[in-house]
Amino acid sequence: NSEDVRCKCICPPYKDQSGHIYNKNVSQKDCDCLHVVEPMPVPGPDVEAYCLRCECKYEERSSVTIKVNNLILLA
Repeated sequence: NSEDVRCKCICPPYKDQSGHIYNKNVSQKDCDCLHVVEPMPVPGPDVEAYCLRCECKYEERSSVTIKVNNLILLA
């Protein structure tokens, strides 16, 4: 299920930009700032410095398992 995988990038404040969290469904190899942060909030010369500050993590989950656990807990 494509909703069960995502890349989450947490980018702290940079210059006049506030901090932001970006989520996108991409493959694990594309889990980086350049593939996930859209639209890029800084101009071209600042992209590398901005991306170096971001922390990106690939996350997988099983929504079926989560739903089953919720049904058990609610029963």
